[in-house]
Amino acid sequence: MPSIALMTETSHAARATRTPTTPFRSAEEAWFWTMAALMARRDGARVRAGIGRVNRPCEPDDVVKCLDILYRRRRVDLVHARILRVWGERQAAPNPAFATERGDWRLWREALERLEFLLRMKGIVA
Repeated sequence: MPSIALMTETSHAARATRTPTTPFRSAEEAWFWTMAALMARRDGARVRAGIGRVNRPCEPDDVVKCLDILYRRRRVDLVHARILRVWGERQAAPNPAFATERGDWRLWREALERLEFLLRMKGIVA
């Protein structure tokens, strides 16, 4: 019997062959998309990667799983995740020009730089 990881890879490959997908340009774009999808899901919408104007190579949960991997490897802290959640819900990045947002911006950049590496490895970010 195949492992769960193999079955997941197979399902992603099968989905990719059915319809062409467009990877995200950056981790920031992927994160904003993920947060919009999670907020829509929380409000009762059914969210799938193929719904919308552009087919994406992942589900919103795939991006969250990458963040979880970074947390478990101690590459990001809970404060990074909190900043990503807060600003992701606002659908805007913190602005370093404002003194009150400068610390958030530093944590935002750190988290997204580390997340981008994993997302590129998985083909979610081009």
